[in-house]
Amino acid sequence: MEIPSNIQVTEITAYYTWMGNDGIARTKVKPRAEVTLAEAKENSVVVNSLSPGNLYPLLIDSRDIKSISKEARDFFSMNNRDSNVSAFAIIIQSPLSRVIGNFFMGLNKPRVPARLFKSEKEAVKWLKEL
Repeated sequence: MEIPSNIQVTEITAYYTWMGNDGIARTKVKPRAEVTLAEAKENSVVVNSLSPGNLYPLLIDSRDIKSISKEARDFFSMNNRDSNVSAFAIIIQSPLSRVIGNFFMGLNKPRVPARLFKSEKEAVKWLKEL
């Protein structure tokens, strides 16, 4: 996923995050990021500020992630907390991102619709269909 140059992108510790012109929020993990609960909470604040009061889908590009803590996975499942995210799609590619994605989906059972994709195009298509 390319980081756009023509709209506002928020850069934080482990992510680049923005709202796409299509109404889909996007967040891209920085290369080799080690995501802990602190980074998860920091990114959630940014994601939830993109369109206050509205629900919207989120596209997550996790292809360059190095690691994610159990606490961060639990937090990202959105169980027991409020969020503006109505559904999310996670783009995976490397064996590591695939393992992390499958582990997340299997153990954390997100409270909103969520799927793993190898293709950004397919992920966007699914999010638009919801």
